[in-house]
Amino acid sequence: MAKQTTRKTALSPDQRDALLNTLKARFEKNTKRHAGLDWAKILAKLDANPGKLWSLNEMEKTGGEPDVVGFDKKTGEYVFCDCSAETPAGRRSLCYDRDAWESRKEHKPKNNAMDAASAMGVEILSEEQYRDLQKIGPFDTKTSSWLKTPVDVRKLGGALYGDCRYRRVFTYHNGAESYYAVRGFRGELRV
Repeated sequence: MAKQTTRKTALSPDQRDALLNTLKARFEKNTKRHAGLDWAKILAKLDANPGKLWSLNEMEKTGGEPDVVGFDKKTGEYVFCDCSAETPAGRRSLCYDRDAWESRKEHKPKNNAMDAASAMGVEILSEEQYRDLQKIGPFDTKTSSWLKTPVDVRKLGGALYGDCRYRRVFTYHNGAESYYAVRGFRGELRV
């Protein structure tokens, strides 16, 4: 069975400060991703939600380079997403979900994407969210990312993944139990 660990969701003051400095620097460097948004308001939301800050730290630790990519006016939430050029290096070589992981008789990967995302407190991107992310820059030009798969596809044993090749976004399918060194997942977090 894939490892399930009890998660510690509090950052030390030093970890918190280091993460916030990293997030602020990335926010200021990539203004096209979040035109018109104010870092002070985002910081206030993060301060009020330390569990979300922990999740952002998990995204950062695994190579996701999270950044703000939008604001949901209906919910009042800021949307963070993994903005690393390639699928996060610390989240690769994973099959799609627990059922896929359990179905493998040999050569099981260390974990699966859905459980890993849940343990981090993030959601895997849907196909629509992935296409929206690709509008702010080319991502996954050498790698690919698992995408939230519709139930009817998953029931038939498949799972979706996406990448960007030839300046186009492609969505494909694969057996959910498959895993590759260049396939991981991107997460979204709403604060």
